[in-house]
Amino acid sequence: MAMLQDQGPAGGWEEPRATALLVLADGTVLEGFGLGATGDAPGEVCFNTAMTGYQEILTDPSYAGQIITFTFPHIGNVGSNDEDIETVNMAASSEVRGVVLHADVTQPSNYRSAKHFDAWLKSRNIIGLSGIDTRALTALIREKGMPNAVIAHEPSGKFDIPALKAKAAALPSMDGLDLVPMVTSAQRFTWTETSWKWNEGYGELAEPKHHVVAIDYGVKRNILRLLADRGCKVTVVPATTTAEEVMALKPDGVFLSNGPGDPAATGVYSVPVIRELLDKKVPTFGICLGHQMMALAVGATTAKMHQGHHGANHPVKDFTTGKVEIVSMNHGFAVDGASLPANAEETHVSLFDGSNCGIALKDRPAFSVQHHPEASPGPQDSHYLFDRFVEMIAANKAA
Repeated sequence: MAMLQDQGPAGGWEEPRATALLVLADGTVLEGFGLGATGDAPGEVCFNTAMTGYQEILTDPSYAGQIITFTFPHIGNVGSNDEDIETVNMAASSEVRGVVLHADVTQPSNYRSAKHFDAWLKSRNIIGLSGIDTRALTALIREKGMPNAVIAHEPSGKFDIPALKAKAAALPSMDGLDLVPMVTSAQRFTWTETSWKWNEGYGELAEPKHHVVAIDYGVKRNILRLLADRGCKVTVVPATTTAEEVMALKPDGVFLSNGPGDPAATGVYSVPVIRELLDKKVPTFGICLGHQMMALAVGATTAKMHQGHHGANHPVKDFTTGKVEIVSMNHGFAVDGASLPANAEETHVSLFDGSNCGIALKDRPAFSVQHHPEASPGPQDSHYLFDRFVEMIAANKAA
């Protein structure tokens, strides 16, 4: 990595001391310049190919326990604000462990900016590192898979590198980890906020038509907004809510949210609940982790991916329409399409690697997708899935 140089006291030139490190579990040490919070944090390193929406990405609860490196070099240049936050659990600490950037963060250049990106990272206790060759780091992840690492920021440039290497090496694999308790809401609440409009901000649902209960495994705000846009008052409940408690709320539909970690680990307590709700034949829609656990509930299996899917530019084919959509992705585990039972139809696949991206049940009003149709950030090609869910609710109520 090429470092900027400063003039030394004798008039010569010397390399400035690195103030941040990314220490991989294999002992590799990458040097850069720190921003955001100080200290160190362990996590699994993944790369994200999105060019916009870094604030939504860094507040997506599905990234709990991970360090994100952006392939796009210029991150932070439009500053930050209080509107582009995706987590609903404001009491929780930041979901993401750290962020790795190529270019230095510039002064913000956007009329919506309320705070410099560096100050925003500090406020959310996120450690940042710039000056890294993120293309090389991405190539490493593509070749060897997502490594465990420790990201560290110390303005003095003094690090205990052996201790950081030991900490990175001791970090457990994401395989087998239930991270949902880190991000789920502590108590039930009602959501009625609708989508953001230019120069108007967010709206409010005035006349609800349907009642949806959303099980919060790490839900994103824009998912809830798109449900509210379609006339759904949403009751958000913690991840450990029982099927009996959900049904006591008299839902017209049930939503299974996105979230972090290994679906099989979270599924120990969530899959029996989902299975019981499916047996009640309440219209059910799942996204991301919710999709994976719906598949587990009907007998399919999931597995950890080599490098995962993280970005806002992934092609997915919808077999129900024959169309190809460009979608947002954020997952490190996937449903094994070959393991789907006879009553589950594969509806979507990734055109990058052929992995499963959606199912629909043939004997119950339920479907789910692996990608993020709420598009925050990302394209809006998949917004129709929320219409499909509401149409399923309406048909079920009419019947």
